[in-house]
Amino acid sequence: MTDQALSPLNKPRRLAETLVDRFAQRMRDGILKCGEKLPTEVHIMEAEGVSRSVVREALSRLQAAGLVETRHGVGTFVLDMPAPEGFTLGPATIATLSDVLNLLEFRLSLEVQAAGMAAERATPEALAELAQALEALLQGPEKSGTTINADFQFHLKIAKAAGNYYLIDIMKHLGTKLIPRTRMNSAYSGQSDRSAYLQGINAEHQQIFDAIASGNVDAARAAMYLHLSNSRMRLCETQRRQAFYNE
Repeated sequence: MTDQALSPLNKPRRLAETLVDRFAQRMRDGILKCGEKLPTEVHIMEAEGVSRSVVREALSRLQAAGLVETRHGVGTFVLDMPAPEGFTLGPATIATLSDVLNLLEFRLSLEVQAAGMAAERATPEALAELAQALEALLQGPEKSGTTINADFQFHLKIAKAAGNYYLIDIMKHLGTKLIPRTRMNSAYSGQSDRSAYLQGINAEHQQIFDAIASGNVDAARAAMYLHLSNSRMRLCETQRRQAFYNE
């Protein structure tokens, strides 16, 4: 499909969606494997017959879904196989603060148990991956200024350590929409507020990791419950603040 195949109004968005679908299918089919480097932007442009902006939008969506990661100066690499098609709950359905609050309640029912299973089942390799994800999360503000994708990867690695592929599929399908960070940042007007906010979240993630690494099932569940409950309270406070300023 080329740029000329769609109307000028909708073609960039639709072409990006089509490109995302193509790459996701190649991952499902095993044509693109975990750890494999994607072709360059120029190569994708020539192979798919689309503009650079379409390619960049598609890569951004793939990264937001947790399917690829971009390493600056190196390239974009496949993270994992996408979740199966046909799952009705998806990123497009999570648009409002109320949606995110409901999603956090949904996560409580899944991720508390996942943390306990990870503490019980995690292999040395899984713990190493989780430690790496935690380190990226803790260093995110210094290196890139954002920790949203790193936060998602940390929770995804817990699901992988739990060894339940249904959990992994759900996490990957929802992608970074699992993380309420983009909704939260607007509630903090100053850098000091944001720094304190991130420090609190990082401490919670560290507690989750320590409990899983020590193999303490009950502590891992408790740490995850505390983290998600606190996230919900922080989001409720954000909702309250926005309602106050809109009055």
